[in-house]
Parts: sequence; C-alpha cells; structure tokens
Amino acid sequence: MAYRPKDTQERILHRLKIAKGHLEKIITMIEEDRYCIDVLHQMQAVESGIRETGNVILENHLKTCVADAISKGEKDKAISEIMEVFKRKS
Repeated sequence: MAYRPKDTQERILHRLKIAKGHLEKIITMIEEDRYCIDVLHQMQAVESGIRETGNVILENHLKTCVADAISKGEKDKAISEIMEVFKRKS
C-alpha cells in the first residue's frame, strides 16, 4: 500500500479533477464541432495536467517507498520498478 501524506493526496486529487474538467470540456467541444486548434489547446492542458500529476506521484514515491526500500536493503528492486515505468513511456 502506498503512503501519501494527506496534503500530497489532496494535491494529486486536485490536479486530476482539473484535468477531468478539461477533458469534459474537450468532449463538449467535439460534440459541438468546435475549431480543431481550440480542441488541441484543451488537449494540451489535459496532457500537461496529467504529466504534472505523475511528477507529484513520482516525487512522493521516491520520498517514501523508495527511501523505505533503500533502508531495507532493497535498492535494486526499487530502482527496477521505477525503470520499468520509464521504459513503458517510450
């Protein structure tokens, strides 16, 4: 189970809710046949919000789970997990 301080969890949820709002806006824009460039700008906002949320989650993971794994002598396992995440991105 992941450990997230309450303020970190609130930051993550806040960012995801903002991204959700942008995504809902995109759906409405598509339904209304809005100008493609305007839709693309909204999509960029969603992508940016999701990316930033991922950064917050990664930072929390490094500060908590990875630090804990290192103190338990499981450094290689922790590094492997993180590397797998980044390999999937490409």
